[in-house]
Amino acid sequence: MHFRRPLHLASLLLCALAAPPAHADSTGRQIGNFLSGPGTIAYGVIGIGLPLLTDHQQGKNHTLRAIDSLGVSLLLSEGLKDLIKEKRPDSNAHDSFPSGHATGAFSIATMESAFHPKDAIYWYAGATAISVSRFTLHRHTVGDVLAGAALGYGVSRWELYQHHGLVLTPWIQPENRTFGLRLSKRF
Repeated sequence: MHFRRPLHLASLLLCALAAPPAHADSTGRQIGNFLSGPGTIAYGVIGIGLPLLTDHQQGKNHTLRAIDSLGVSLLLSEGLKDLIKEKRPDSNAHDSFPSGHATGAFSIATMESAFHPKDAIYWYAGATAISVSRFTLHRHTVGDVLAGAALGYGVSRWELYQHHGLVLTPWIQPENRTFGLRLSKRF
Protein backbone atom coordinates (compact mmCIF):
# COMPACT_ATOMS: atom_id res chain seq x y z
CA MET A 1 0.00 0.00 0.00
CA HIS A 2 1.48 3.31 -1.07
CA PHE A 3 0.74 6.52 0.80
CA ARG A 4 2.11 8.87 -1.80
CA ARG A 5 -0.98 11.00 -2.06
CA PRO A 6 -1.57 13.71 0.53
CA LEU A 7 -5.28 12.79 0.60
CA HIS A 8 -4.45 9.39 2.11
CA LEU A 9 -2.31 11.04 4.76
CA ALA A 10 -4.91 13.63 5.63
CA SER A 11 -7.72 11.06 5.94
CA LEU A 12 -5.60 8.77 8.13
CA LEU A 13 -4.64 11.65 10.40
CA LEU A 14 -8.18 13.08 10.57
CA CYS A 15 -9.62 9.70 11.58
CA ALA A 16 -7.05 9.37 14.32
CA LEU A 17 -7.66 12.91 15.57
CA ALA A 18 -11.30 12.05 16.22
CA ALA A 19 -10.09 10.37 19.45
CA PRO A 20 -11.10 12.27 22.58
CA PRO A 21 -8.44 14.11 24.61
CA ALA A 22 -6.77 12.05 27.37
CA HIS A 23 -7.64 12.83 30.97
CA ALA A 24 -5.14 13.07 33.85
CA ASP A 25 -3.69 9.71 34.94
CA SER A 26 -5.63 7.76 32.32
CA THR A 27 -4.10 4.98 30.26
CA GLY A 28 -4.57 7.18 27.19
CA ARG A 29 -2.51 9.91 28.83
CA GLN A 30 0.26 7.45 29.72
CA ILE A 31 0.36 6.19 26.14
CA GLY A 32 0.32 9.77 24.87
CA ASN A 33 3.21 10.70 27.16
CA PHE A 34 5.20 7.72 25.92
CA LEU A 35 4.49 8.52 22.27
CA SER A 36 5.34 12.19 22.76
CA GLY A 37 8.56 11.45 24.64
CA PRO A 38 10.57 8.23 24.37
CA GLY A 39 8.39 6.94 21.52
CA THR A 40 9.21 9.96 19.36
CA ILE A 41 12.92 9.63 20.09
CA ALA A 42 12.91 5.91 19.27
CA TYR A 43 10.92 6.52 16.08
CA GLY A 44 13.41 9.15 14.92
CA VAL A 45 16.49 7.09 15.77
CA ILE A 46 15.08 4.03 14.01
CA GLY A 47 13.98 6.09 11.00
CA ILE A 48 17.42 7.61 10.60
CA GLY A 49 19.48 4.55 11.58
CA LEU A 50 17.58 1.72 9.89
CA PRO A 51 18.87 2.48 6.38
CA LEU A 52 22.43 1.99 7.61
CA LEU A 53 21.52 -1.56 8.58
CA THR A 54 19.18 -2.55 5.77
CA ASP A 55 19.88 -0.53 2.63
CA HIS A 56 23.37 -1.88 1.84
CA GLN A 57 25.24 0.43 -0.56
CA GLN A 58 22.54 3.09 -0.40
CA GLY A 59 22.34 2.99 3.41
CA LYS A 60 24.56 5.99 4.08
CA ASN A 61 22.86 7.97 1.33
CA HIS A 62 19.38 7.16 2.66
CA THR A 63 20.42 8.10 6.19
CA LEU A 64 21.86 11.40 5.01
CA ARG A 65 18.69 12.14 3.06
CA ALA A 66 16.51 11.36 6.09
CA ILE A 67 18.68 13.63 8.27
CA ASP A 68 18.53 16.34 5.59
CA SER A 69 14.75 16.18 5.34
CA LEU A 70 14.23 16.01 9.10
CA GLY A 71 16.59 18.92 9.74
CA VAL A 72 15.02 21.19 7.13
CA SER A 73 11.49 20.25 8.27
CA LEU A 74 12.21 20.99 11.92
CA LEU A 75 14.05 24.21 11.08
CA LEU A 76 11.04 25.44 9.10
CA SER A 77 8.68 24.31 11.88
CA GLU A 78 10.63 26.24 14.51
CA GLY A 79 10.78 29.27 12.23
CA LEU A 80 7.01 29.21 11.80
CA LYS A 81 6.52 28.87 15.56
CA ASP A 82 8.74 31.87 16.17
CA LEU A 83 6.96 33.89 13.48
CA ILE A 84 3.36 32.99 14.35
CA LYS A 85 3.70 32.72 18.16
CA GLU A 86 0.44 30.83 18.73
CA LYS A 87 0.03 29.73 22.35
CA ARG A 88 -0.57 26.07 23.14
CA PRO A 89 -3.95 24.78 24.31
CA ASP A 90 -2.41 23.71 27.64
CA SER A 91 -1.10 27.28 28.14
CA ASN A 92 2.55 26.32 28.58
CA ALA A 93 5.30 28.68 27.47
CA HIS A 94 6.11 26.97 24.16
CA ASP A 95 4.63 28.07 20.84
CA SER A 96 2.12 25.79 19.18
CA PHE A 97 1.87 26.19 15.40
CA PRO A 98 2.88 23.89 13.75
CA SER A 99 3.45 20.74 15.78
CA GLY A 100 7.16 19.91 15.66
CA HIS A 101 6.46 16.32 16.68
CA ALA A 102 4.07 15.86 13.73
CA THR A 103 6.52 17.60 11.41
CA GLY A 104 9.40 15.34 12.39
CA ALA A 105 7.36 12.14 12.46
CA PHE A 106 5.86 12.72 9.01
CA SER A 107 9.24 13.71 7.63
CA ILE A 108 10.69 10.37 8.77
CA ALA A 109 7.62 8.45 7.60
CA THR A 110 7.73 9.97 4.13
CA MET A 111 11.44 9.31 3.67
CA GLU A 112 11.31 5.74 4.96
CA SER A 113 8.19 5.01 2.92
CA ALA A 114 10.00 6.17 -0.21
CA PHE A 115 12.95 3.88 0.58
CA HIS A 116 10.77 0.94 1.70
CA PRO A 117 7.32 1.26 0.07
CA LYS A 118 6.10 -2.06 1.47
CA ASP A 119 6.52 -0.69 4.99
CA ALA A 120 4.74 2.63 4.34
CA ILE A 121 1.67 1.71 6.37
CA TYR A 122 3.82 1.13 9.47
CA TRP A 123 5.77 4.36 9.10
CA TYR A 124 2.64 6.45 8.58
CA ALA A 125 0.81 4.66 11.40
CA GLY A 126 3.70 5.54 13.74
CA ALA A 127 3.73 9.15 12.57
CA THR A 128 -0.03 9.35 13.03
CA ALA A 129 0.17 7.91 16.56
CA ILE A 130 2.84 10.44 17.55
CA SER A 131 0.84 13.28 16.01
CA VAL A 132 -2.41 12.25 17.68
CA SER A 133 -0.63 12.07 21.04
CA ARG A 134 0.13 15.79 20.77
CA PHE A 135 -3.55 16.56 20.31
CA THR A 136 -4.83 14.19 22.98
CA LEU A 137 -2.38 15.64 25.53
CA HIS A 138 -3.67 19.17 24.76
CA ARG A 139 -0.25 20.30 23.53
CA HIS A 140 -1.61 21.19 20.08
CA THR A 141 -4.81 21.82 18.19
CA VAL A 142 -5.91 19.70 15.25
CA GLY A 143 -4.73 22.50 12.94
CA ASP A 144 -1.27 22.51 14.53
CA VAL A 145 -0.95 18.76 14.01
CA LEU A 146 -2.27 18.80 10.45
CA ALA A 147 0.04 21.69 9.53
CA GLY A 148 3.02 19.88 11.05
CA ALA A 149 2.17 16.67 9.20
CA ALA A 150 1.80 18.56 5.92
CA LEU A 151 5.09 20.38 6.48
CA GLY A 152 7.01 17.17 7.23
CA TYR A 153 5.46 15.39 4.27
CA GLY A 154 5.98 18.32 1.89
CA VAL A 155 9.62 18.93 2.79
CA SER A 156 10.38 15.22 2.45
CA ARG A 157 8.77 15.06 -0.98
CA TRP A 158 10.85 18.12 -1.93
CA GLU A 159 13.96 16.33 -0.59
CA LEU A 160 13.19 13.24 -2.66
CA TYR A 161 12.60 15.35 -5.75
CA GLN A 162 16.08 16.87 -5.48
CA HIS A 163 18.83 14.72 -6.94
CA HIS A 164 21.32 15.64 -4.21
CA GLY A 165 19.11 16.67 -1.30
CA LEU A 166 18.41 20.10 0.15
CA VAL A 167 21.16 21.11 2.58
CA LEU A 168 23.54 18.15 2.73
CA THR A 169 24.05 18.37 -1.03
CA PRO A 170 27.84 17.92 -0.99
CA TRP A 171 27.52 14.57 0.78
CA ILE A 172 24.51 13.12 -1.02
CA GLN A 173 25.60 11.62 -4.31
CA PRO A 174 23.26 8.83 -5.38
CA GLU A 175 24.59 8.43 -8.90
CA ASN A 176 28.01 7.09 -7.93
CA ARG A 177 27.30 5.99 -4.34
CA THR A 178 30.25 7.84 -2.87
CA PHE A 179 30.32 10.47 -0.19
CA GLY A 180 32.47 13.54 0.17
CA LEU A 181 32.81 17.11 -0.90
CA ARG A 182 32.59 17.87 -4.59
CA LEU A 183 34.17 21.00 -6.00
CA SER A 184 33.47 22.29 -9.48
CA LYS A 185 34.12 25.37 -11.53
CA ARG A 186 31.71 26.72 -14.10
CA PHE A 187 32.36 29.56 -16.49
